[in-house]
Amino acid sequence: MRYYLIAGEASGDLHGSNLMRAIIRHDPHATFRFCGGDLMQAVGGSLLLHYRHMAYMGFIPVLTHLATIIRNMQRCKADIIQWKPDVLILIDYPGFNLDIAKYIHQHTSIPVYYYIAPKLWAWKQYRIKNLRRDIDALFSILPFEVDYFRSLNYHATYVGNPCADAINAFKASEYGGESRTQFAADNHLDSRPIIALLAGSRRQEIRDNLRIMLAATRQFTDHQVVVAGAPGIEPEYYKRYMAHAEGTATVVYGQTYRLLQQTEAALVTSGTATLETALMGVPQVVCYYTACGHLVSWLRGKILKVKYISLVNLICNRPVVTELVAADMTQQNLTTQLEAILPGSQRRQAMLADYDHLRTLIGNGNASDNAARAIIQKLK
Repeated sequence: MRYYLIAGEASGDLHGSNLMRAIIRHDPHATFRFCGGDLMQAVGGSLLLHYRHMAYMGFIPVLTHLATIIRNMQRCKADIIQWKPDVLILIDYPGFNLDIAKYIHQHTSIPVYYYIAPKLWAWKQYRIKNLRRDIDALFSILPFEVDYFRSLNYHATYVGNPCADAINAFKASEYGGESRTQFAADNHLDSRPIIALLAGSRRQEIRDNLRIMLAATRQFTDHQVVVAGAPGIEPEYYKRYMAHAEGTATVVYGQTYRLLQQTEAALVTSGTATLETALMGVPQVVCYYTACGHLVSWLRGKILKVKYISLVNLICNRPVVTELVAADMTQQNLTTQLEAILPGSQRRQAMLADYDHLRTLIGNGNASDNAARAIIQKLK
């Protein structure tokens, strides 16, 4: 069968590539066309758009790139109709994907499936009408979403979480369980314990968060600071923000799980990385910078429908990790909260215990395989 997938950012590229591999296991004759990234390309098929030309977030970046976004949507819609897939699979990225779904539903009989549901529970709950109208099947990767969508009279199927799959695969790989010495040698690091900085997968996130993260870790001279380079972001982009940290921090590329495996604690920009960090057993402080922080903090309470922003806290439904967002994300707050989760602290031990509960809620994985089997069964 012919599968068309759309992933608009780095995490979607990862989950899309895992889903494609799972589909091939159950449909050896599968062919793919997609908007995605390098990981999806490595599986096979043909790429229409790379996510680095699609991943815009925030009002100003979206506004300034509006012509590009509209052009990408038009290309994508025309390409789907011309290629005539047996199914269109949308992966997260709701602002773009829900518009595509509406068009395809109106103009074709191609079934539209959504893998990694839009986060309506956080905001824009009105989008439920789009799901009811345009989406033929919804596959969730967050266990609490099944009850949430049921409350809106809409059915979602929990298939497990792909982060668990990815981490299980890493632990079974040649790097799973590698020594600190080997990782340090491969990346020209010294023997000090590591503090990791995961500053986001988008350029705007890196620009806004990395500078404060680096400043907050400067005083931890008995540690070495290592930045996880995001897929699709070239080294030159990091250099402009790392210049003032020369000699005190290092960037490693394409090795996030290897880095987390050797990390003592981490500062993590809110997103999928918070869940990955928790499943890797690394104590963390979740942070997210925004301009006009005090205004955003006030609006957050008025607009968002949830108490937390990190997936860890949302899944556990309690404050497992500290969240520093908008006005709360300052250099001093980051430093204080980071110090509170280093070895020897009660806060660290409590967080690690809560991570065990998180793993129970998430399950053992197999999300990609469960989703692939469900998709193929529905198509048949």
